[in-house]
Amino acid sequence: MSSIPSVPQPRNEPVHSYAPGSPERADLKSALERMAGERIEIPVIVGGREIRTGDTAEAVMPHAHAHVLATWHQAGEAEVREAIRSSVEAQRDWATWRWEDRLSVFLRAAELLSTKWRATLNAATMLGQSKTAHQAEIDSACELIDFWRFNVAFAERIYGEQPNSSPGVWNRLDYRPLEGFVYAATPFNFTAIAGNLPTAPVMLGNVAVWKPSDKAMYSNYYVMKLLEEAGLPPGVINFVPGDPAAITSQLLDSSELAGIHYTGSTRVFQHLWREVGQKIDRYRGYPRVVGETGGKDFIVAHSSADPEEVATAIVRGGYEYQGQKCSAASRVYISDDRWSEVRERVLAMLETVRVGDVRDFRNFMGAMIDRVSFDKITGYIEDARETDGAEIVGGGVYDDSVGYFINPTLVRVTDPAYRMMHEEIFGPVVAVYVYKASKWAETLRLVDETTPYALTGAVFARERSAVREAFDALRNAAGNFYINDKPTGAVVGEQPFGGGRASGTNDKAGSPLNLYRWLNARTVKETFSPATSYEYPFMGEE
Repeated sequence: MSSIPSVPQPRNEPVHSYAPGSPERADLKSALERMAGERIEIPVIVGGREIRTGDTAEAVMPHAHAHVLATWHQAGEAEVREAIRSSVEAQRDWATWRWEDRLSVFLRAAELLSTKWRATLNAATMLGQSKTAHQAEIDSACELIDFWRFNVAFAERIYGEQPNSSPGVWNRLDYRPLEGFVYAATPFNFTAIAGNLPTAPVMLGNVAVWKPSDKAMYSNYYVMKLLEEAGLPPGVINFVPGDPAAITSQLLDSSELAGIHYTGSTRVFQHLWREVGQKIDRYRGYPRVVGETGGKDFIVAHSSADPEEVATAIVRGGYEYQGQKCSAASRVYISDDRWSEVRERVLAMLETVRVGDVRDFRNFMGAMIDRVSFDKITGYIEDARETDGAEIVGGGVYDDSVGYFINPTLVRVTDPAYRMMHEEIFGPVVAVYVYKASKWAETLRLVDETTPYALTGAVFARERSAVREAFDALRNAAGNFYINDKPTGAVVGEQPFGGGRASGTNDKAGSPLNLYRWLNARTVKETFSPATSYEYPFMGEE
């Protein structure tokens, strides 16, 4: 019996509140206690086989950096070489699976994460990446579930897109996977991104070599184990932790490289692009290079903006998850007739913000991911202290004795070209430039031209004419543009995410646009009454 299946209609996963007395709070607290009390060993996983190389590193809690969560093994040349071989071998079978069988693996993964795995993966994200319960819930639970469910529906939609056929002819598109493996290089800051980058191509019959971030090894390992439980065949995704430069060099040298799915820094992505270009003649095809990179995300507030709304957007958009979101607001432009009110409200909120161990649910912020990030951000703070024209209005306090803690910091600058207004900071530091209310149009040009990035941005205004003007003037300044809302919190299926310029290829994770990049379509024409003569009617005699 054969049929044309229809996948379940996706809906965004409900966000649990973790309010006192709720069952999900009790489950999460229990998982946190259990997992903090054990030290696990994380192997390299190639072809379904766990490999312990003996070359190890440690995963620690950023908010309690003396506490080791895991020892993880680093892949060497032999393991990377085996990962390439295993991927290519696995694709021979995986690419022949019916699409509904492939997609069912990820629907099961989503269901597992929605239920029995939810507390575990959220706890892993909290402990290993210092996210609060809410930040973990919207990331390692809801967003990852949404990626898996919505990408399944997007894949079905793509497979259903077929060309027209004329009488006597049947035209169709055969959506093939790419030939070779996709290199998935994932960041530390979102467990959902780490889960999506290897699985989005894999849903379509591709295979992936996944290099997880060494700063998110703990949660990423649990994602891999979840996928195994969901029925993902061995070798379809190979989990290869280790030295980023060495692994990348070896993978990019392989003739089997079919694509790169990347989220991380602009500098590294540009390096990858250059390397692929220089080695282009060794590949079987032209590798698909997809990347979401840096951002210098803005909030611009018109003189008609509501000060309370702007202040809330600054605190939530700039300081949630310690500003370690590529979408986090880090530069703000406020009209001079609204600045004092916004300043007062932001500082009032910051007085109540708690920073500390994320296992204490009263805390709004955790710690920076590691010492490198801590030193970088505190360097910006100290630079502001020493620079004329920069004033630390709030915060500026930090302490690394127990965890890498930096209090939310607000800096007012008088020079719109000051480094805090154009360099990506990636921490809980927001720079504010106060402009003259009469200079609205000029300020919009300033927002557009100050940085090379174009990821996210927000405009706040009650006057619709101001919104319309900003909409047009900032059309290319942000791939995700928000009106009267903070520039963070994109939801799969609602706000497809990605930016242009130096922020990436804008292939919009959480939409069909991303999946198209992992397909290599074949056009098939079948003729039911083939021609039997080479001659055409026009060739007849008069």
